[in-house]
Amino acid sequence: MKRRTIDKIVSLLGLGLAAFLFITAALLNWGYSFADQNVTEQLSAQKIMFPEGDSDSFKALKPEDQEAILPFVGQQLTTGKQAMAYAQHHIGAHVKNIAGGMTYSEISGAALGASAASKADPANTELATKAATLMGQRQTLFMGETLKGLLGNAYAFWQLGQIAMYASLASFAAGVVMLILSALGFANLRRTSEGVTI
Repeated sequence: MKRRTIDKIVSLLGLGLAAFLFITAALLNWGYSFADQNVTEQLSAQKIMFPEGDSDSFKALKPEDQEAILPFVGQQLTTGKQAMAYAQHHIGAHVKNIAGGMTYSEISGAALGASAASKADPANTELATKAATLMGQRQTLFMGETLKGLLGNAYAFWQLGQIAMYASLASFAAGVVMLILSALGFANLRRTSEGVTI
């Protein structure tokens, strides 16, 4: 086979690959933009604010939780990174203090059982107080764990957008390299004489 034919085929394949990489970069960038914008819009609409550094809410946190949210004190929650910090180190820290660290699923059965027992024995004020306490803890845990989970999902979606951004940059860079290599292949094609074979 002639060397010029091989150079032409390889250079054309390189151009095709460069075009594919540029299209991939554009699609990945679109995915990044969509994820980033969507997360920012959804979180901004919630108007969640990090506590101020001198607030009781901040001071009540353990040192490791304070350290995690310190870069965001007083800011509005608008990014996935902030969502994860708020979910894990603010909501998560406060939720652990409810019901001795029990989760919603752990306390729900006990709360419903105590509530049913209290209804069966309405004169027992001690049982009614216990039922009310457990039901309040159940509701608070449900709301806290739900918000924590939703913020965790926002973080995951945002993180996928970040991965798409880096993949877009890598794909664009690879496309540029392939375009340069294809141009060099076509330049070499002109210098190769017609009679050279491989």
